[in-house]
Amino acid sequence: MRVQSEIRRLVQSMSPLDDVEARHRAACLDWLRGTDDIFRREKPRTPSPHLVAYFLLRDETDGAVLLVDHRKAGMWLPTGGHVEPGEHPAETVRREVLEELGVRAVFSPPFGERPVFLTVTETVGTPADRHTDVSLWYVLSGRRDQRLAPDPDEFRGVRWWSPAEVAAAEPGTVEPHLDRMLTRLGRAGGGRAGAVGIGG
Repeated sequence: MRVQSEIRRLVQSMSPLDDVEARHRAACLDWLRGTDDIFRREKPRTPSPHLVAYFLLRDETDGAVLLVDHRKAGMWLPTGGHVEPGEHPAETVRREVLEELGVRAVFSPPFGERPVFLTVTETVGTPADRHTDVSLWYVLSGRRDQRLAPDPDEFRGVRWWSPAEVAAAEPGTVEPHLDRMLTRLGRAGGGRAGAVGIGG
């Protein structure tokens, strides 16, 4: 319950970017108030919703982000994974970035170990597998030239995308909320956490 209280506090401290995130934040808080069963216990969907941690590896020199061509989802996504029972989402980020990319997490200094963005979305896939992900988005510092060891079982490939490339992507090929996430980062104006409404 201590971790769940911390997650609730983190979500409450986030100022929504727009009406969509405001609705997602309200739905997330209602969900957190209504259940203590928030972590995935059985693959692929028990319970639904359940908590996910996304993380964007971002080159701060030009704003490019690393995306993975995810085999199951069939689109380009940020890396991330399901939060294990009792795990803090920041620890999920540390664990998953090692598993998925073979590098250690370096949280972006403007934001630290705090989620920057929130989404509540239905997954794609077969009806038996579909479920709702409540995703907290984190930002990690990276470089276009850093060496990675992507997980070939999960990803067809990885590549860096500029914000303009994300905005121009065909619908259904890239995580649908990613452009909005990059808008939030752009409004940070050089990395002041307060500029994106992350409270303390």
